[in-house]
Amino acid sequence: MTTSTPLLTLYDIASRPPRQNTCFAPNPWKARLALNFKALPYQTAWVPLPDIPHLRSQTLRLPPARSFADGTPFHTLPILYDPNASSPPGTDRGTASSTGLLLGDSFDIATHLERQYPLSGAGSLFPPQNLDFPSSVTSQDLLIPLSDIQHHSPHVQYALFNNRVDALFTSYTLLAAYNMPLDPPTADLAKAEFVRRAGLSSWEDFHLVGEPRQAMMLSFRDTLRETLAPLFRRDDTGPFLLGATASYADLIVGAWLRMMQRTLSSGEWEQVRGWHEGIFGRLHDALDEYAEVK
Repeated sequence: MTTSTPLLTLYDIASRPPRQNTCFAPNPWKARLALNFKALPYQTAWVPLPDIPHLRSQTLRLPPARSFADGTPFHTLPILYDPNASSPPGTDRGTASSTGLLLGDSFDIATHLERQYPLSGAGSLFPPQNLDFPSSVTSQDLLIPLSDIQHHSPHVQYALFNNRVDALFTSYTLLAAYNMPLDPPTADLAKAEFVRRAGLSSWEDFHLVGEPRQAMMLSFRDTLRETLAPLFRRDDTGPFLLGATASYADLIVGAWLRMMQRTLSSGEWEQVRGWHEGIFGRLHDALDEYAEVK
């Protein structure tokens, strides 16, 4: 990439200032890590959470990436605008025009970056590897819809991994929800929307404390032990799944770790970092190289 290359734009959810230290949403983090991995010039547009439906459906006219069980669109972020690309996006979750390409799903964004910029940055986001792991959690078990698995994707192993990791971590987001660093001007509206999505009565219903919280933390630890930890032990040269070489699979897990780091108490985050011989703490730290917030 040259200095004259137009900036890409990543749309992320506005969090409490300073946003470089508080942005927490995992799917925008996947896109950010991928952009930094590819060493691409970009800027971040911070969108208040209540404004996202209007941005997607009216301003950008971008189809929803997900829908709730009743068919209601789930308008969410990230969105990537790439002024350097105008070819069809290869997915019905994006739009192309003479002025550039818009994509509204984190996996579609990573796939596009690999196709459009194959030689940029640290190499391939999608090197071949076996990403299968046991998990009993599925998207059908969750209130929040996950992205559809793109079975036609050239990186279907990664698409399946992305879906299963999302399902695993989403099942434990009650640990994170109450302490999300929401943007103060729209915090009350954001809280009301999260309450509505979860089918709860009030924001205080997210306040998990005492023995129930401890039990969920232990369950989270044990689930990681049985699912993702064995994958990261296959190559003991670490810290990544392929040893010293990062891939998009590492970024997927790393994005969720960023959310946990910014929403758990400091003591709980230190617990997560230390679980299973420190696998996830080492992964989080190794991804600092790609974690700049621009």
